[in-house]
Amino acid sequence: MISSRNIKSMDFYRKIPRDLTEASVSGAGLSIVAALAMMFLFGMELSNYLSVSTSTSIVVDKSSDGEFLRIDFNISFPSLSCEFASVDVSDVLGTNRLNITKTVRKFSIDRNMKITGPEFHSGPVAHAIKHGDEADEEYAEGSVPLTSDNFERVSHQYPILVVNFFAPWCYWSNRLKPSWEKAAKIIRERYDPEIDGRILSGKVDCTEQPELCRRNHIQGYPSVRIFRKGSDIREDHGHHEHESYYGDRDTESLVKMMEQLIAPIPVESEKHVSSTDNSTDKIKRPAPSSGGCRIEGFVRVKKVPGSLIISARSGAHSFDASEMNMSHVISHLSFGRKIIPRVMSDAKRLIPYLGGSHDRLNGRAFINHRDIGANVTIEHYLQIVKTEVLTRGSHKLLEEYEYTAHSSLVQSPDIPVTKFHFELSPMQVLITENSKSFSHFITNVCAIIGGVFTVAGILDSILHNTFRLMKKVELGKNI
Repeated sequence: MISSRNIKSMDFYRKIPRDLTEASVSGAGLSIVAALAMMFLFGMELSNYLSVSTSTSIVVDKSSDGEFLRIDFNISFPSLSCEFASVDVSDVLGTNRLNITKTVRKFSIDRNMKITGPEFHSGPVAHAIKHGDEADEEYAEGSVPLTSDNFERVSHQYPILVVNFFAPWCYWSNRLKPSWEKAAKIIRERYDPEIDGRILSGKVDCTEQPELCRRNHIQGYPSVRIFRKGSDIREDHGHHEHESYYGDRDTESLVKMMEQLIAPIPVESEKHVSSTDNSTDKIKRPAPSSGGCRIEGFVRVKKVPGSLIISARSGAHSFDASEMNMSHVISHLSFGRKIIPRVMSDAKRLIPYLGGSHDRLNGRAFINHRDIGANVTIEHYLQIVKTEVLTRGSHKLLEEYEYTAHSSLVQSPDIPVTKFHFELSPMQVLITENSKSFSHFITNVCAIIGGVFTVAGILDSILHNTFRLMKKVELGKNI
């Protein structure tokens, strides 16, 4: 049978009677210092345990979001009309998507980037525009030349004013000219402006009247505008709201369009009466209320090098490249899924610098002040890298695409455009939150306590023995 005496013999921590111990000032000082050191080191260890640490690695991109990448954008062009603004996408695999409209919205804006009206709907063109075959025929001038001096007077005089804004050098303007003059002559004979007074056909040469064309936001030639007198007069500056004609350009179609415009207007009245005939809705739409355009929305592109292109585009209009100005302000440009602010906040708790390059071009303005000449294309070269953040347990917290951007203004012989060249890296940045063991924390705390206690004991022993030796030496000198 094991006795209590045998059990006591196994005690590793044998006690010294208090009467046999001796307290000292140096020991008390070391004890206080040791206690403070333990508390300080314990606090540091606890802070390290509670803090978040991460490890970063570069791995081959193993995207789980498919083979397509989403591009979100909101870009304002103060000198590009929504009427012709086109969003195109192309890539090295041969993809070439033109005039994307399903996921893109356009708003007319003024020079101060303020929206001036509702969303602009360009509308689909159902077929190729038909032109007349009168190019080789002789024809008489049927439309009235308009200038800055008489335009306002004429537009207030007739309930309907149909104007062809053209440029003599333009191929499409020259194709329209015979049909336009012939149609104008027919309308003039059927509805004499002096007697009937309901409609007048006019024309404006934009090479001779650039300010008048600019005031009416003409950027493509030819542009047929329909001005109405009366209920649609704008309050600001007295200018008329107007519509654009997008229908066929042969004589028969033009005459039919003009007759449908004046059908609901009585001869004896010059007041505009709202028409209930919707047969022309597909060939005429509201023209832009101002000369600028805000383009916002998103497109999906393949994850290969490609380009997002914004330009003036039309299959039946010509553009004066020297007058095109592709200056723009980028309100937003980002890649990948939209990130919820709360998720980004949680991710920045791990990596404070994260998200700084997610929308690097936001708020940047790229303005062509004409100091380098005309025909200026603005290009942006974007290199995109995917970043993925994993929390403890390999749970995906965030997936974002960051990019670097280099921009340049380049003169080009072609129609100026704005290009965003993008290229994705085949590698991705993987940021992982490091897990910390509680047992490791406890072990470090014990090591701190034991280590400080042991070191303090050694120092106390050295100091105590040093003082005793000094006293002995002093006593020996006295003897």
